[in-house]
Amino acid sequence: MTARSSTIGATSPEAMTRSSDSGFAARGLACIRGERSVFAGVDFAIAPGGALLLRGPNGSGKSSLLRLLAGLLAPAAGTITWNGAPVADDPEAHHARLRYVGHLDAVKPVLTVAENLTFWAGLLGAPAGAADAAARALERLGIGHLADVPAQLLSAGQRRRLGLARLVAAPAPLWLLDEPTVTLDAASIAIVETMIAEHRAAGGLAIVASHGGLAAPDAATLDLGRLGGAAP
Repeated sequence: MTARSSTIGATSPEAMTRSSDSGFAARGLACIRGERSVFAGVDFAIAPGGALLLRGPNGSGKSSLLRLLAGLLAPAAGTITWNGAPVADDPEAHHARLRYVGHLDAVKPVLTVAENLTFWAGLLGAPAGAADAAARALERLGIGHLADVPAQLLSAGQRRRLGLARLVAAPAPLWLLDEPTVTLDAASIAIVETMIAEHRAAGGLAIVASHGGLAAPDAATLDLGRLGGAAP
């Protein structure tokens, strides 16, 4: 099975090769889970400021692709590159340049909202300014008033916003987001859309798995549902 995404800034294999020299790209990417082929031959190239939307029903392989791109799974075939260099050559550098938000929000229930985010801001960014960075990020996501509330008391939508606040508290060039708007109301979805737009305007890149309902103007789309995938 082969998928060809719309390639940001490239309309031919030669142009795609040039685009992959500046940005994030995959060539001939394949994923096998257990003994099942999820997808193969996936190509894309995203230049700075670009975005790629992953579409498809549950089980089509969107989460598996994001995990491959985050370095959490090894591809069965193909290469993933950053500015033309294989990310496998320096996994630590690749992890440092990305922020991955999966289905789980990585929130410790016994800590307060501020304590949770300050931990992540210090781990992923500058420890000396972690508390201030966390406070700004909580305000950005509209949950600054919950800073002293234990995370176990948050609603599902509030927990999701706390997880997404890591993107603001500890910036990185590449965002890999798996259904970031799940459990969010319309106002919160608008905040996330603005965050992605501002990230792209500053030269950042975003790859987002979504069933729809997330606006990302000029983003390329890869529909994994057309491949008939059957893995999470």
